[in-house]
Amino acid sequence: MASEPSFVSLIPVFVTLIVALTARNVLVGLFSGVLVGVAMVADTSVLLFVPTLVQNHIVPEVADTYNASVLVLLVFIGGFVKLIEYSGGGTAFAQLAARWVSGKARAQLASWTGGIMIFFSDLGTPLIVGPVFQPLVDRLKVSRQKLAFILDSTSSPVAILIPFIGWGVFIMSVIADAFAASGVATSEWDAFVAAIPYQLYAWLAIAMVPVLTIMKFDFGPMAVAESEAAEQVVARPILPISESMRAKPILVWLPLLVLGITLFATLNHHGFPFEQVAGSDFRAGLSAAYFLAAVVLVILIVKLGVRDLLDTFARYIEGMTGMMPIAATLVLAWTLGSVSEALGTGTYVADLARGGLPGGLLPAVIFILAAIISFATGSSWGTIIIMMPLAVPAALATGAALPVAIGAVLSGGLFGDHSSPVSETTILSSTGAGTTPLEHFRTQMPYAVTNGTIALVGFIFAGYLNLPWIAAAAIVSQVGLLLVIKNRLA
Repeated sequence: MASEPSFVSLIPVFVTLIVALTARNVLVGLFSGVLVGVAMVADTSVLLFVPTLVQNHIVPEVADTYNASVLVLLVFIGGFVKLIEYSGGGTAFAQLAARWVSGKARAQLASWTGGIMIFFSDLGTPLIVGPVFQPLVDRLKVSRQKLAFILDSTSSPVAILIPFIGWGVFIMSVIADAFAASGVATSEWDAFVAAIPYQLYAWLAIAMVPVLTIMKFDFGPMAVAESEAAEQVVARPILPISESMRAKPILVWLPLLVLGITLFATLNHHGFPFEQVAGSDFRAGLSAAYFLAAVVLVILIVKLGVRDLLDTFARYIEGMTGMMPIAATLVLAWTLGSVSEALGTGTYVADLARGGLPGGLLPAVIFILAAIISFATGSSWGTIIIMMPLAVPAALATGAALPVAIGAVLSGGLFGDHSSPVSETTILSSTGAGTTPLEHFRTQMPYAVTNGTIALVGFIFAGYLNLPWIAAAAIVSQVGLLLVIKNRLA
């Protein structure tokens, strides 16, 4: 192929999306895209194609420090979540919560609140909150697709706003590199904090759940899913009655309390909350927290007589190994991202709009480009790496406000990730809610596009006026637009 990135670099991404949507299987789509991408970048014979694929593309992704820590964390999360399900604590917790969660609206707001409270991990939020609320939403006839939407709206959108967790540390490191290359003296911490009001998509995604809930309104495929859920017969509890009687809410809240305390103590050792904590230290601390929480849960299960020790341990191991399909999906997603980088996919898309833009329009263009790249690759982090070094010098050259430009990068990356069927959060949110990634993608897409459109208009205003309260105005606009849609569909 040509030395400069061209439209050809988009072929693996298109193959992934087409196959995934046609086969209704993200794993098959990712594998197809990776095969095509490696065939485009690898200079090897047919005989050595597979060894090259494994040795030069898949293994480096697994061996990458960040990716490896995510996979290890997933293993611990999988074992813990399986124990939560196995213990019956989720059902007991749901029965306790049902004393005040007496309707669909309260169930949705409760799961939304739970997602916000587990702010420390975008990976952990859907897999902690989802299984806990599954029995409750089933009982109150809220669709699993709606639960997945709530989980997705309180994972990355919450995490991306917080500077002292893994997301913040990563973003600030990218900002620091971009500032160093452009000679900007502002600290990355100050830049991140200044950009928080301009992370429009994150604020809109978080706000949309309570807005829709209070309005008692859904539209598009989600409305159909909610109607179907309302007609379904509630399934019986997983546990036999004798065992479910022994299950107590303490099987949920005490392990989660141990998890939170352990994580805080571990991070405090590294200076939290007064110093920034490295992402690797955070993930290691979170893995330790999940493990200790699982130990406490095992003790409780045996102590309460819900299950015996050997069966409980076997189910813990089963939960760990059960994360393999998700791990395989993530590895292929990372591999596709690295192949796309080698082909220059992100650079090609980003270069399409470089040059000749007025500073006022630059944030909107950055938002669009970041959204396209993130949607195509399924990686908001990869998008941030690609776009931030381009957005900072472009903002300086055109006179655009740096906080607005940074906010546009983060919002665009989050919007594309939120909309992509191959993103980590799509996969994990659907897993936590007990639905399929494509079903979650199909029902959430109209909501994501609505928020993305509002955010785009917001960045046009912010680009020219630099309004620090633009997020509040965007949320007000969201409420108004949803009211218009509701009235027209009535």
